[in-house]
Amino acid sequence: MTLTWTHLAGDGAARLGRLHTAHGTVETPVFMPVGTAGTVKAMTADAVRSTGARLILGNTYHLMLRPGADRVAQLGGLHRMMDWPGPILTDSGGFQVMSLAALRTLDADGVTFRSHIDGSAHRLTPEISVEIQRKLDATITMAFDECTPFPATEDDTRKSMELSMRWAARSRAAFQPRPGYGLFGINQGGVFPELRARSAEALEKIGFEGYAIGGLAVGEGQETMLSVLDGVVPLLPGDKPRYLMGVGTPDDILQAVARGIDMFDCVIPTRAGRTARAYTSRGVFNLRNARFAAEDRALDEDCPCPLCARHSRAYLHHLFRCEEMLGPMLLTWHNIQYYQDLMAGIRAAIAAGRLAAHSDAVRARWAEGDQ
Repeated sequence: MTLTWTHLAGDGAARLGRLHTAHGTVETPVFMPVGTAGTVKAMTADAVRSTGARLILGNTYHLMLRPGADRVAQLGGLHRMMDWPGPILTDSGGFQVMSLAALRTLDADGVTFRSHIDGSAHRLTPEISVEIQRKLDATITMAFDECTPFPATEDDTRKSMELSMRWAARSRAAFQPRPGYGLFGINQGGVFPELRARSAEALEKIGFEGYAIGGLAVGEGQETMLSVLDGVVPLLPGDKPRYLMGVGTPDDILQAVARGIDMFDCVIPTRAGRTARAYTSRGVFNLRNARFAAEDRALDEDCPCPLCARHSRAYLHHLFRCEEMLGPMLLTWHNIQYYQDLMAGIRAAIAAGRLAAHSDAVRARWAEGDQ
């Protein structure tokens, strides 16, 4: 039996569920920390686990270049190599390749591109991408697609979506079903409702273990993103998990969960941790600001992470001003903990049938600020 998802409870369009995989069970809605190159930056695997994270994301493009898919396979797969026995979702490499506009050539069969590291030539097709993800031992494999840029004309978006749907069918044919593993298709169509609807229909006909929504969080703004979700989410199969790729801020997550999204990933908490930006129950802070230099209190009194339990804001400010690596390590840990606690609160609120009230309370505390 391939990977499955069980619906446990609902609150409006929001869903509480459980994802059953070969590498363990995951409660949804879930946020996946991004482990681009076989590591969540600045974090040990034990530290990531301590936050409550159970599902992480790996990056096909970066891992195929370094150390290479065959090397990862020789080392026992990504789970063993990075000490993460839990489930791993790998993106297909499509987003990274498509962002290399000056270094790649697109054709109907796939993409030829040059490495951003050393300029060496490489090729990705749906079949190659799926095979690389198999060698990585990805629990969840993503279909190879073209991430449509924003902005794009309706005609260009249509051509891109149709290409992605052809590639989705080839990805499905190339995928080797194994118990507890799954392949997700990716809905495309930009900001055009008819194209999104056509993509959703094509993907359902092909059949996948889960359905992602791609091509958002690329500059269109939250209002437009939510409008797209309002149109496309009801068109996706209700008995399968729904994954909004590359999203996002805490408020993005609250809004998307309310519309029926089950899975998220984003580099925001880890990238922010390396640049002194803290996500807290009282809003977002920049720890480089002078106001924190003498604040002998926890960053967030509601957070159980080691930073908040053992260190002051003043100490963290000092670490960043001195460019000590411990600063990004501690703040990344905190940010991931905040995101995992946000998701736990969301799941509890859905179970209790009070997601709207819970979301309002979370936003109210952000608005109150650091009182």
